[in-house]
Amino acid sequence: TIPEDDDRGFIHHTIFNELDRGQLLAESRARYLRIIDGLAVRGVKGVILGCTEIPLLVKQTDCALPLFDTTQIHAEKAVEFAVGDATS
Repeated sequence: TIPEDDDRGFIHHTIFNELDRGQLLAESRARYLRIIDGLAVRGVKGVILGCTEIPLLVKQTDCALPLFDTTQIHAEKAVEFAVGDATS
């Protein structure tokens, strides 16, 4: 399940016109949380934060659904891979 068209447009706008410019606006955070709440109503059990900037705005402490920060996940796996290679 993905956000509705207008919500996807808003997300795109905030990534490129706010977050990429270092702007973390409370009203944008509130809308992201409303979007996540709407997804939960539709049966979503977790949310993938698939852009490096979104976790700057939305934190796990803001939300009841599990959030999956792909930047953090990739970084952790890269370290595991690098450390695994170094000890082999």
